[in-house]
Amino acid sequence: MARKSGSHSDITGPRIRAAAERLIARQGFAAVSMRQIAAEVGVQAGALYLYTPDKQTLLFDLMREHMEGVLAAWEAVDKPADPLGRLQAFTLFHIRYHLDRPDAVFISYMELRNLDPGNYEIIAGLRGAYEDALEDILRQGGETGDFRVPDVSLAAKAVIAMLNGVNTWYREGGRLSRDRVERIYWNMVRRAVGA
Repeated sequence: MARKSGSHSDITGPRIRAAAERLIARQGFAAVSMRQIAAEVGVQAGALYLYTPDKQTLLFDLMREHMEGVLAAWEAVDKPADPLGRLQAFTLFHIRYHLDRPDAVFISYMELRNLDPGNYEIIAGLRGAYEDALEDILRQGGETGDFRVPDVSLAAKAVIAMLNGVNTWYREGGRLSRDRVERIYWNMVRRAVGA
């Protein structure tokens, strides 16, 4: 099938993903049709299939891109050697990265149930790698006596859940600045791990 005159794959593809992300975050995966996504982008529904074979693949690609982005960005962070400094770096990174991507975060957590088993396994693996990064920090802090957590895996999941909560209520221009939110959450995380 020939591409429509004047269309550009490097422009249309990202626009399709952005529209899908926005619509799925607002309405839910099951409620969004490929026709809605096409209408949002301003292309014919059939044109979407030049960029993705189906809606399931589109959802998977959105979630994979988000998790790969998180992992790559965390890898690039300059991390202190000590566990407390690394935990603070992780906390601030998580808040900053995720506040700038509320739709991707919402989809990443709320739409897991809509992934096919094979796709779910891949996304769960990527999420596991991110949780492992925090578990390593907590484990190291336990070994040095900086942290006191009875179960490292559970503590990591609890910390990430707490940090993800910021996305549900934070609004730019609200009563708390990002900087204030970061300081409050850092103190809560520190206390949660017995530091």
